[in-house]
Amino acid sequence: MKMIGLKLIRKQKKYNQLKVAMDLSISREALSHYENGKRSPDVDMLVLLSDYFNVSIDFLITGHEFQKK
Repeated sequence: MKMIGLKLIRKQKKYNQLKVAMDLSISREALSHYENGKRSPDVDMLVLLSDYFNVSIDFLITGHEFQKK
């Protein structure tokens, strides 16, 4: 699954992949795979990314915050 919001928020904050990867103690390649849908992060990594960027997990995946219908 391609994580649209992850790449979007990273670029909005003007962080490069290496900075985020180093801050989170993961490889730059792993982050790239998450952004491009080649690999899916586990739940722990989703929570870590959500906390790091201060956005919801919904936003990381879809690029939109959750809205009730």
